[in-house]
Amino acid sequence: MTADKAPASPDGVAGAQVLELVAVMDRLRRECPWDRRQTHSSLAPYLLEECYEALDALERGELAALREELGDVLLQVVFHARLAAERTDGTGWTIDDVADGIVAKLIRRHPHVFSDVAVAGADEVSVNWETIKAAERAEKASRAAAGGAAASVLDGVALGQPALALAAQLQRRAERAGAPGALDGAEPGVSDIGAELFALVARARQAGMDPEFELRAAARAYRDQVLAWEQDQEPRQPGEPGCPGLNPPGR
Repeated sequence: MTADKAPASPDGVAGAQVLELVAVMDRLRRECPWDRRQTHSSLAPYLLEECYEALDALERGELAALREELGDVLLQVVFHARLAAERTDGTGWTIDDVADGIVAKLIRRHPHVFSDVAVAGADEVSVNWETIKAAERAEKASRAAAGGAAASVLDGVALGQPALALAAQLQRRAERAGAPGALDGAEPGVSDIGAELFALVARARQAGMDPEFELRAAARAYRDQVLAWEQDQEPRQPGEPGCPGLNPPGR
């Protein structure tokens, strides 16, 4: 396997500082009271928070801030791996296991790079990617069935993700499985607003749009509008443009 070299870090070895981060985390886990008492569960809010902060920096176009926030995300990965490495019940894993898993997945899902599969362009890469993912899910389902568990096309969908993203992913999975379009989320206990939002997600997807991204863009625009309105409402001294002065209007 060959690949273009990644940009080297300042000391000439790409990834060297990641190893330094692992070493720092090991020491913190041994010597810092706060770090010693953390668990996967106690760290969960930070994992979500750091991802949102990285996304916020990205959407603001602040690349220096993005670099810093991605470091915080990386810390969470290393921290969780350090906790897992401490387990002695056979369920543990290390940061190397995490890296090995994603390396194997990337190689497996890019046969046009690491094997002899030919593609005509990015669209065909996407098709191959989905085909490979489907095969991986089928293999997982087969293992689950062998263990007596029922398999579903929705297995692996993270229910904790934002609602619009969750609805979109559920719809994509169901469509690929051939689920009827009449399934629309409208059930007793689901409000009319909830059903309408679910239908809007489907409309956005049919238009080739990401509903989560579109609503975030609208929310950001609304924030900018409110900020501009607040500036217009700032108190002015008498005589300033827009200030009526000390006398009531009409006098």
